[in-house]
Amino acid sequence: MSPTTVSRRDFTRLIAGFLGTGGAAPCAGAVRGLTTPPLAEIPYGDVTVDSAPHQAQLVNTHEVLMNLNEDSLLKPFRQMAGLPAPGEDLGGWYNYDPDFDWRRDDAGFAPGATFGQWVSALARYCAITGAQAARDKVLRLNRLYGAVISAGFYEKNRFPAYCYDKLLLGLIDAQQLVGDRTAFALLDRTTHAALPYLPRAAVEREHEWRPGKDQSYRWDESYTLPENLLIAWRRGAGPRYRDLAIRFLDDAAWFDRLARGENLLAGRHAYSYVNSLSSAMQAYLALGSGKHLRAARNAFDMLAAQSYPTGGWGPEEKLAAPEGGELFASLTGTHNSFETPCGAYAHFKLTRYLLRVTRDARYGDSMERVMFNTVLGARPMHADGRAFYYADYNVAGRKVYSTHRFPCCSGTLPQVAADYGINAYLREPHGLYVNLYLPSSVRWLQGGARCTLTQSGDYPFADHVSMRLRAQRPREFTLYLRIPAWAVGARVDVNGAPWTSSAEPGRFAPLTRMWHDGDLVELALPRTLRLEAIDRRHPETLALLAGPLVLFPISAGAGRPALRRSDLLAVRQVQARRWETRTAPPLVFLPYLAIDEEEYSTFLTVSA
Repeated sequence: MSPTTVSRRDFTRLIAGFLGTGGAAPCAGAVRGLTTPPLAEIPYGDVTVDSAPHQAQLVNTHEVLMNLNEDSLLKPFRQMAGLPAPGEDLGGWYNYDPDFDWRRDDAGFAPGATFGQWVSALARYCAITGAQAARDKVLRLNRLYGAVISAGFYEKNRFPAYCYDKLLLGLIDAQQLVGDRTAFALLDRTTHAALPYLPRAAVEREHEWRPGKDQSYRWDESYTLPENLLIAWRRGAGPRYRDLAIRFLDDAAWFDRLARGENLLAGRHAYSYVNSLSSAMQAYLALGSGKHLRAARNAFDMLAAQSYPTGGWGPEEKLAAPEGGELFASLTGTHNSFETPCGAYAHFKLTRYLLRVTRDARYGDSMERVMFNTVLGARPMHADGRAFYYADYNVAGRKVYSTHRFPCCSGTLPQVAADYGINAYLREPHGLYVNLYLPSSVRWLQGGARCTLTQSGDYPFADHVSMRLRAQRPREFTLYLRIPAWAVGARVDVNGAPWTSSAEPGRFAPLTRMWHDGDLVELALPRTLRLEAIDRRHPETLALLAGPLVLFPISAGAGRPALRRSDLLAVRQVQARRWETRTAPPLVFLPYLAIDEEEYSTFLTVSA
């Protein structure tokens, strides 16, 4: 059997093996307990996000990418292909340095690694805004890239699978979102160049698979490949991508055991192994594999059990053991608490996939928590490669830029910024799911009638969200509103009258009726203060939350008032983005996106 092709008989045998079926892949709705088709994603161009912090992040990342020098972007590809390479080095990790030594050097760590992510982000921006300049940049970059595709890029690269994965995504997004008719041909050439330098199957991180190479060559991530390979197949790139996806599903060492409920997370690289769970979800969505869905659901539960109250996870980029105390130790042991843009990108994909399949509101709750408490507060990108990398949950935390220029998080942040809209809403034939509450508009066709739902309000800094419907003609459908698990006493009004069905916390509230142009939905989500401990062994080390927001004490340390639980639960909101205790002097709390240069803490140690 060739490494790049699989016969129909072999494919049937392979798929029967990992699905555990008699040889036929069931449809996605056939898994026990999940009889309905997955919710559909809203196209990028059908959602407009008007929230100021979300929009600022999108504009910032887009401007940086649009102004990157194209010779600099292509330089490592040209150098590694042995071609003339004019222009300045872009800098940092993006450079190619044939003499790079991971023990002493920084620049040259991952040459060209973020190119595909940036093409993807530009294509998504074009789909959101219709910006011709972004489309032209994508087409131009792909044309320039097509002239430098070479085996040398992979032979000389310590991360061939990682780089191939990002290029794969950039090309399939270019094909779908900007209509680049050359993208699949470029993808086939890229695949041909990469395959000789990829492992025969998924290789666990830290395992040696390239003899004679140093330790840094063990940090590649072949186990994340199936997600984008399956997306490529479903978008029409050809069956070889389905076959390659099956080849790289990390079943024996990872998904099989997760599906059985074995907690394998401890000690694994945090971002990449969480990212690999999206491969499991695509194995379900594309191939109907119930085993892979079980693996992803089980792993999410294991991840949630070891997450900070912010929703972040993985201090020092390592997942933790159950009840192992790593999170508590990290509060004084490190400032590298959560690999923010990369981790958020993986988290958003996983929770969006799980929400589409299960309609379980807790995945939306988790997505919301990570969004408001981590990546939305990331510092802006800069054209010189400065990028935000770690959220800091240390007792003396600061927001700082990475010491690396153009690290991996400079690749994922533009993608995160482009995806807020598609995370906010999902569709089914007879309804619309509202997952995230942020000023925005979504457009769709309902029974042939054009409809628009527009959200307004200052949630989560206020309790109320307003939604106005514009409908070409009256239509009956269901509007599903996510009621967060913490929102006890939530209330829904339609056109000024209470909705008769209850708004149960932790579920989607279904509003089924004949909807008319101008209908107004008002949602009240009481943000009652609550406390969450770092873990069960340290119940006195607490974070304060209001709704989905963690409230970070500012200038925590010597001189702050001694606080009791009752003091924290009596904190008052004195401005839209500022809370204070009632003690003298008061202790100030800010949400993450309002923190600038201030020193802060995430947790306080309190008495009864």
